[in-house]
Amino acid sequence: MWGIIATWRMALDGIEGAAKQLEEGGRADDAVEAAIREVEDFPYFKSVGYGGLPNEQMVVELDAAFMDGNTLSFGAVGALHDFANPVSVARALAADDANNLLVGEGADLFAERAGFERKAMLTDRAKVFYRKRLAEDEKRRQEGAALELGEPEAEQEAARGAGIASAPRGHDTVGAVCLDEQGLMTCATSTSGLFMKRPGRVGDSPIPGAGFYVDSEAGGAASTGLGEDVMKGCLAYEIVRLMGEGLHPQAACEQVVSAFSDKLTRRRGKAGDISFVAMDRAGRWGAASNLEGFSFVVQTQGSEPQVYLAHPQADGSCAHELASQEWQDAYMAARLAPVSE
Repeated sequence: MWGIIATWRMALDGIEGAAKQLEEGGRADDAVEAAIREVEDFPYFKSVGYGGLPNEQMVVELDAAFMDGNTLSFGAVGALHDFANPVSVARALAADDANNLLVGEGADLFAERAGFERKAMLTDRAKVFYRKRLAEDEKRRQEGAALELGEPEAEQEAARGAGIASAPRGHDTVGAVCLDEQGLMTCATSTSGLFMKRPGRVGDSPIPGAGFYVDSEAGGAASTGLGEDVMKGCLAYEIVRLMGEGLHPQAACEQVVSAFSDKLTRRRGKAGDISFVAMDRAGRWGAASNLEGFSFVVQTQGSEPQVYLAHPQADGSCAHELASQEWQDAYMAARLAPVSE
């Protein structure tokens, strides 16, 4: 049995390519890296890799991770600058017994010495988004409105009133979990992080146990959402632990996401958006979110790739709906639409 699951509709092409490798007997480590690289290389996905949105100094800083579920080896980079495929840099770091998580200049130096491709990751399109954001923020300053990371305050309040998480703009992580026919499980993540973040900010994506975790004897999980809130709990590890105790991946995701969202709301008055995908060693999968309409992609042996939308329920469960072709077309049209200042 083989399978692969990933966050967001943007992972579809990568999932399809990875599935072909797995169908031909390929390894989960190669397949998951290829799936993530596909997203990193597409400039119109503005939250990952080339074309990713920059920090407040208009510098693209990239986070990524890779983990092997057989050995529990992991590699991760934070605030990597101007290298084409941070997931591949992260995988290379997993080969060593130490120095597995590198950030900033240290990550850049390792990537350069290891011969990874240098590439200017800030695109003209991303520059337009940056300048538009500056203009929006300046307008709000003039109007006396408080500046926040996320949506305008009124929209945030409406979202909270509807029981929907409030999401900072431009932060979607691609995270994937993969199982091959030999029973190897892997996971990987990649993101440009929060749009307009402070220089040097690192989210949950390169933090093992928070934004990702995999154990071939249990399963794997990967997140997307507000990293600062995901990092307040060891959520990826907890989902994998529950799968190891026999819980179905769907139940594990629902239990962890719902309980932790409730805890944050109780303790702090709010919870940022938190979404997880997971797969266990039998190829069963699950996904849960506190964000209405979170999309994910899954393909298992003998099936076609499917795009789903998640709908969190009041009881903590999460319903899944197959995304229509109309929805998928609109998703891509929005990302490919021309931008102007």
